[in-house]
Amino acid sequence: MLTGSCHCGAVRFRVDSVITELTTCDCSLCVKRNAVMAKVPEQALSVLEGSELLTRYEWNTRRAKHYFCSRCGIYLFHRKRAAPDHFGVNAFCLDDFNPTSVPLRATEGANMSIEDPLANPAWPGPRDL
Repeated sequence: MLTGSCHCGAVRFRVDSVITELTTCDCSLCVKRNAVMAKVPEQALSVLEGSELLTRYEWNTRRAKHYFCSRCGIYLFHRKRAAPDHFGVNAFCLDDFNPTSVPLRATEGANMSIEDPLANPAWPGPRDL
């Protein structure tokens, strides 16, 4: 079991899963936030405090749900688009977890289809309109 929080500590969560690898993603959002994530099954993530302070960001297909602390702005976790029964947890928000203790793998997200007709033209990926 691991615990974690945002920068200000208002949102606290628990992960009941063994983390065996971390991933990066080259989609436009992950690149801008420099995300390093641990993939965990949805039942393994529990918000302990501050759920009312979570802000959700959705874009494109709106399938992925990205959660941030509304006080300090830190990205905590997101429901994954490619695996909606899993969350990607910000590895740097985990307490007493050494990100160098597990392998880091790059994943490809930039070439996922862009389906939002109002999508920023700078977002990479094929257009399915």
